[in-house]
Amino acid sequence: MTNNDAGRPPHRDALLAQQLTALLGEAAPAALGFLQQHVQWVELAAGEVLMEQGAPGDSAYLCVSGRLRVYVRNEDGTQRMVREMSRGEVIGEMSLYTGEPRSATVVALRNSVLVKLDKQHFDELLAISPQVSITFTRQIIGRLQTEHLRLPVPAPVTIGMLPITSGIALDGFARRLAEHLQRFGRVRVIDVAEIDRALGEPGVALSIGTQADQSIALAIDAIEAEHDFVLLVAHDNPTAWTRRCISHSDELLLIADAARPPAVHAIEQACLIERPAHSEAAEILVLLHPSTLTTPRSTREWLARRAVAGHVHVRPDLERDVARLARLIARKAVGLVFAGGGARGFAHLGIWRALQEQGVEIDYMGGTSIGAVLAALIAADPPVKRAIDVARRGFSTNPTGDFNWLPVLSLIKGRRVRAAIETSVTELIGAPIAIEDLWKTYFCVATNYSQAREQPIHSGDLARALLASIAIPGALPPVVHDGDLLCDGGTFNNFPVDLMRNMRGVGTVIGVDLGARNPRRIEFDDVPGSLALLRDRLRPRSKRRYRLPSLMAYLLNVTILYSTSRQQQLRDLTDVYFSPPLQRVGLLQWSRFDEIVKQGYDYAIEVLGGLTDSQRAALGLENRTAVTDRRSQTAPDPRPAQPSPDSGYRADRTIV
Repeated sequence: MTNNDAGRPPHRDALLAQQLTALLGEAAPAALGFLQQHVQWVELAAGEVLMEQGAPGDSAYLCVSGRLRVYVRNEDGTQRMVREMSRGEVIGEMSLYTGEPRSATVVALRNSVLVKLDKQHFDELLAISPQVSITFTRQIIGRLQTEHLRLPVPAPVTIGMLPITSGIALDGFARRLAEHLQRFGRVRVIDVAEIDRALGEPGVALSIGTQADQSIALAIDAIEAEHDFVLLVAHDNPTAWTRRCISHSDELLLIADAARPPAVHAIEQACLIERPAHSEAAEILVLLHPSTLTTPRSTREWLARRAVAGHVHVRPDLERDVARLARLIARKAVGLVFAGGGARGFAHLGIWRALQEQGVEIDYMGGTSIGAVLAALIAADPPVKRAIDVARRGFSTNPTGDFNWLPVLSLIKGRRVRAAIETSVTELIGAPIAIEDLWKTYFCVATNYSQAREQPIHSGDLARALLASIAIPGALPPVVHDGDLLCDGGTFNNFPVDLMRNMRGVGTVIGVDLGARNPRRIEFDDVPGSLALLRDRLRPRSKRRYRLPSLMAYLLNVTILYSTSRQQQLRDLTDVYFSPPLQRVGLLQWSRFDEIVKQGYDYAIEVLGGLTDSQRAALGLENRTAVTDRRSQTAPDPRPAQPSPDSGYRADRTIV
């Protein structure tokens, strides 16, 4: 830790003023004048500890630039990361209020700059400006209220772009990414030449030494002060500039040509593997593909060699793919969640069609049971019409009609369900596929019967995961996975918007709930025996006395009862909520495919027409005209366009 007050650059005072204005509002001018006289400037290198849990709390800090992680020590002595903190956040003030030791350990994730205020001057500041005390108190209360929650990771300010395969020149790609990031804030692309120009010293970015390190750090700090996102374009070899990009990055994009071997690159060996403890900025694997590729392959081989926080498939020729990467970086990605609900799930396709027609881009897909199946088809990024046609053919035969004559484990053999899933996946994608190979990030939910918990599935064989998610207990056979029995995810979480909300990069959650129920009073006192029920079922529907669900419908409804009881709680986690009125649609009415799709579409058009301005902005529709009735129009074809001559992805797979 370095205290550096002497001769501090003027831009740091400007940066401090900027952060205080955002934090304190009208109280900022009075606080700034006081702080400029009494604070110490602190510089932390990546991996350096700011404070230790249990140490005396004798000062507070304001993060001016950089990023830090907060760790809490468990009873067994291990540490768990509880949150990340970035510029503009106050650290350590709680101990000054309470007099208690530090409640957590704080470590610099990257090279960071902070201002330090000791307890005496902290108390004087509160006396000068009561508004400062109110602001800090609110911040503390907010932390206490959310300390048990998994908080979203804040958007990175400085993003390092690191090529990990040969032949990738990032300049052009970085500038196209910056164009899309401009929707969310001020963006600057920095490479070696830019640093040399900023400092007026040719070759300084590649030079080695403390003086160069300090000069470049100050230059990056100054640029950060004026921008919301800074893209640091590294070399494909371990130069001094590449190492500086890594040490100053809140997040690293590991950019690779997916057609190359997935072996660990020399630059990864030299710069990433042996970094200081707790200094590992989150790494996102960005796999580049030609736009003519139908489906990515071998993603698991890339991931097996790297401990990354996530991965993204990008076709650089397609602006919508580059835009998706920008949304993920800015934490503005759109996640779409489909609930389970038997044949009612076909409404998901109609709602998705309406969203596509209105220009809503979906970045993440997730679902349970039938929702998981249809979400997977969408994650494969097909044209709307093709996805609907594939689903129609896949479920053209009643998937729940192959009954077991000796139902030892399940009433249904499950062969038709398996055939519907495997046929749909194969027809749409071309071959069996891993979840990691889907164009869009995807998860589904099963229930782990062996461990009595929900089981989110983010990886592995797609068809197997879908069979687990849709395996209604008692009706369909469970799936064995790593020694555990998995069955329908609706038992624990039929509407997994909570899981989507916690996905890295997701800022907006769209939920499609199929929990619409039509309560029915029973007009008799006791359930009759099997023979009486059989005779009653042979009567015309209008003359039946015992209006009870079939065994299959009963099992399916029971599966999702718990999730239905949480409907309002889960609804509150969505930004845009769909609950199509499907009370008159039976859970097993598979033959009504087109009718149910249309019901979902018509309902979605009405909902989209009534969105608020904030909802439209969250969906990226702020510059579009209001939704009109387009029921007679056909959905657009989002198939990849053919590469243009100047698109940046050439035949030699070099980004220019």
